[in-house]
Amino acid sequence: MPISTQPTRRELLSAGAGALTIAAGGTQVDAGPGRAVTGALAATAADARPRRPKRIGVISASIDGRAQRTNGHTWHFAQYFHPEINMAGIRRHLDPGSVRMFERYLRSPRYTFDQLPFPDTRITHVYANPADGLENYIETFPGVRIARTLDELVESVDAVWLGDASGRGNDHYELVAPGLRRGLPTFCDKPIGGTVAETRRILDLAREQGAPLMSSSLFRHEFGMEHALRMRDSGDFGPIQYVLASMAGGYTPAGWFIYGHHPVWTVMTLCGPGVEAVSLYAREATAHTLITYRDRMPAEVWYGRPDLSGQYCQTNVYFTRQVYQFTPAMEGDFWYGHHYEMFRMAHAFREMIHTRREPVPHNEILEVTAILHAGARSLTERGRLVQLAEVMPGRD
Repeated sequence: MPISTQPTRRELLSAGAGALTIAAGGTQVDAGPGRAVTGALAATAADARPRRPKRIGVISASIDGRAQRTNGHTWHFAQYFHPEINMAGIRRHLDPGSVRMFERYLRSPRYTFDQLPFPDTRITHVYANPADGLENYIETFPGVRIARTLDELVESVDAVWLGDASGRGNDHYELVAPGLRRGLPTFCDKPIGGTVAETRRILDLAREQGAPLMSSSLFRHEFGMEHALRMRDSGDFGPIQYVLASMAGGYTPAGWFIYGHHPVWTVMTLCGPGVEAVSLYAREATAHTLITYRDRMPAEVWYGRPDLSGQYCQTNVYFTRQVYQFTPAMEGDFWYGHHYEMFRMAHAFREMIHTRREPVPHNEILEVTAILHAGARSLTERGRLVQLAEVMPGRD
């Protein structure tokens, strides 16, 4: 069975022909192969811009009541929605690695994917409770105002982005509920709810209010994932026989409920909902999770894989006629690929704001939460295959 490694961006991105970008003063500068905004594309984008950009309200979740002062999911992830940035603020308030990321990728004219900055969105308000660190945020993103209350925020925006870098989701319902009740398109970061019941509560509220809701993992938006889905949907490589979703970093029982979302979302994205049972075995800083289906082949999560230093994760998709293996890297550059997956997730939310069509089905969001809890129960019972119905009562 042949192994296919990740194709280069030049092979799969139509933007490869662009070699010029338009600088702020209108001067054409060399932006490198495949990394430019051509004059024609820039003009087309400008013609299509709405008169008033969609206003985004950013909410930073807490970690058990403690502020996330430099919450990467509101600084790194949400910055795509705001055309202006004060790089002096980035250098003053973020760590050196994040500063390099902003300078070399996130705000570099060489890495715009022919779409950045988004011309039709703007962050107008930010909220957190406690509000520690928000003064730094509005210094860095010009024009953003601190909302004193959630009601003030949701009354002033067209959509809500809740970011949570490493929290537990226990304040997510209270933070997103006011916007959902107003029918606002809402992004609710992982873990969307700390329990299956809390996740269902958020999903039910969104459905009752007719509010478009998105929750996802970056792994769902990797460049390699997009190609794997094209391979799956083409039918040219046969059906998927097995998925191995691996992630670096040391496994811990608490970390499973936060970072375990990522490889589980990989499985869900490729194999779909309808999981029957979950078995988890852990030893030291490594865990293996078997995810089974009644009507299709299983998948496995390897959390704490020791050989992925510098790549963070790797996915092997075993089709009947070919194995496709990918990491987040693009052209061998992890940070370039990381920029891409963040951009693609932001782009999916932006599209949802405009169309009000949800890009991620609710049943997938709920099953991801249930898989995590079934795995935790399995661990306490020596790896027993725990039926998803045991942790998700009333499942259709």
